[in-house]
Amino acid sequence: MSSPELILVVDDTPANLEVVCETLSDAGYEVATAINGDRALKRVQAYPPDLILLDVQMPGIDGFETCKRLKADPKTASIPIIFMTALSDADSKVKGFVLGAVDYITKPFQEQEVLARVKTHLQLRQLTKNLEQRVAEKTADLEAALTQLQQSQLQLVHTEKMSALGNLVAGVAHEINNPLGFIAGNLKPAQDCIKDLFQVIALYQKELPYPSATLQEFLEEIDLEYLQEDLPKLIDSMQEGVDRIHTISTSLRTFSRSDCDRPIPYNIHDGLDSTILILKHRLKANECRPEIAVITDYGDLPQVECFAGQLNQVFMNVLANAIDALEESNKGRSFAHIKANPNQITVKTHLSESQAVIRIQDNGIGMTDAVKPKIFEHLFTTKGVGQGTGLGLAIARQIVVEKHSGTLEVNSTLGEGTEFVISIPLKAIAVKDIQARICVDAV
Repeated sequence: MSSPELILVVDDTPANLEVVCETLSDAGYEVATAINGDRALKRVQAYPPDLILLDVQMPGIDGFETCKRLKADPKTASIPIIFMTALSDADSKVKGFVLGAVDYITKPFQEQEVLARVKTHLQLRQLTKNLEQRVAEKTADLEAALTQLQQSQLQLVHTEKMSALGNLVAGVAHEINNPLGFIAGNLKPAQDCIKDLFQVIALYQKELPYPSATLQEFLEEIDLEYLQEDLPKLIDSMQEGVDRIHTISTSLRTFSRSDCDRPIPYNIHDGLDSTILILKHRLKANECRPEIAVITDYGDLPQVECFAGQLNQVFMNVLANAIDALEESNKGRSFAHIKANPNQITVKTHLSESQAVIRIQDNGIGMTDAVKPKIFEHLFTTKGVGQGTGLGLAIARQIVVEKHSGTLEVNSTLGEGTEFVISIPLKAIAVKDIQARICVDAV
């Protein structure tokens, strides 16, 4: 049999305490009393009641202040409080409700009214407890389900973003090629026309060796000799720019190439080169540091059967992380100090027992032993709020291990740098859960 509910009655008038206590005791409730706010606060800490009947007008700490302190303490905030008062004005009632009271009982007391209000709020209190208990029992399962849902949603968003990025990059590369082809195709004819014009000018100078004063003044103004020397150089520079844009366009198409529903032969070095080129803007020198050097040391690798687009995403995530680590290591260091100890990323490849091995190493801040086991976990990140999702390396590991039956490992020493080692079988191995994709030709 459950014990009766405990009700604390707080009133500085003995007659009021006696009436209320007798009424509640006769109704089967356990009753405790306090004659002022201080004693009530101490009594509640020692023996928390199920309900408090609190007088408003008391010496020392009045009922409003007592209520305020009870609601400010997490241990007592949930205990329902009913004010007992002779005050009937609206302002006093509003103040009590604002402080957290659940009801009012007006003096002089009506026995049936007191019991009805007490019964109602004790029932509400019990219902609240039952609900809290049921919620507590389900909390662990709900939290686990929520975490899994968040991981799935974030991974889906990330995957869709990468897919959209690939389509965008491929589209941009395609659009670049049209005007690029037009410029490239016209540079040589433009250069020939300029040569012809210069020959015409030379013939005019030979046949008309004494130009008019106006013409002579104009020739000096434009510096014809310098123009004849510099214009071909400008055309050559334009040709170099066109060649550079063509290289970038090719790299964009290589990086964003679409995957089939099965692995296809792919040159790993093309993927690495295109990824490094796309990240070139992050490697360039700025006002805070010199350029980050990327040293490539490629071995003799045959083509690898893989999902090329996904593998390029792995290279992107790992290389971007290496740049982030170097940027973090630069904090607090001067430009001169960084130049004396330059930032560096080394990319090496070699063949090992029918596996293509890619090693990407930086000389950044490195990792602690506590961080290393967690870096491939979903949502784990050491970056600040808004700077990282905690998905990059988790998805990289999923692509390497689940999609390609390879391995992705990390070697790191705090203060010295980090190395990621990616191993991919040369021949594709059947793996589970390969998502069907529409096979389209690479752009």
